[in-house]
Amino acid sequence: MPSLADTARAKINLTLRITGRRADGYHELESLVVFAGIADTLTLEPAAHTSLDITGPFAGAIDAAADNLVLKAFNALAALVPGLKGGRFRLDKHIPVAGGVGGGSADAAAALRLLARLNDLSFDDARLMTAALRTGADVPVCFVSRACVMTGVGERLSPPLHLPELAALLVNPRVGVATRDVFAALGKAGLPNDGRALGDIPHDAGGLIEFLKSHGNDLTAPAIVCAPVIGDVLEALEAMPGVRLARMSGSGATCFALFATAAEAKAAESRLATRHPEWWAAATVLNRAP
Repeated sequence: MPSLADTARAKINLTLRITGRRADGYHELESLVVFAGIADTLTLEPAAHTSLDITGPFAGAIDAAADNLVLKAFNALAALVPGLKGGRFRLDKHIPVAGGVGGGSADAAAALRLLARLNDLSFDDARLMTAALRTGADVPVCFVSRACVMTGVGERLSPPLHLPELAALLVNPRVGVATRDVFAALGKAGLPNDGRALGDIPHDAGGLIEFLKSHGNDLTAPAIVCAPVIGDVLEALEAMPGVRLARMSGSGATCFALFATAAEAKAAESRLATRHPEWWAAATVLNRAP
């Protein structure tokens, strides 16, 4: 059987509201999630032994050890599907690592989709989503890879939302932020209590951006405590000509800015590359059909 390939798109949290903390220590959340054109590529060549090789611009930031989420996803599904066939995974890594845009989760989700194809499993097979959640909280939403509202610890997903395309600039200061550290800083500061439930979400670009201004990311302040450079990134994005909204995604450190046009986002990328060549920046489009 020839090699199979899948695209692992970066996840962007347009909003993120912490709604409480469970007895087991995990936090409940509500987040409007979309996906970007920036992506990793994962291929799977059927073989008797399952392994992982990594290439690409961010390959040096991760390794192919057994705790890599691609192999973790394989092991989670193998525990549920007797005789699961695997093989040689090859990951071309373009999404920043530990960046709040679900790079590892997207890779794990792509691995599950490839394994489903290799083993003739329907994408509706409940074992796939069980394995996704066992692999990581963001893996279920990345498995669907469609705009939706994510709640619980990440296991509850709304039906896919038909949202407009949004021109965006993603920026990562090449600083990894551990999610556990951000939540620890959140715990010290106390849970926010002024967030509003999302409610009805506009389906036009202008209305959506105005809506987003009233629904932020509760993890921004604690993430800046962990990595003050995030504040510098947000300040730089807010100063860009034509910017409509600047915000951090997930638990950081990747931030994004929204623009009216792709040309404005590309111009902002060029401007930022001149002023901060040490940062990673990429113009993209959110919500574009894969």
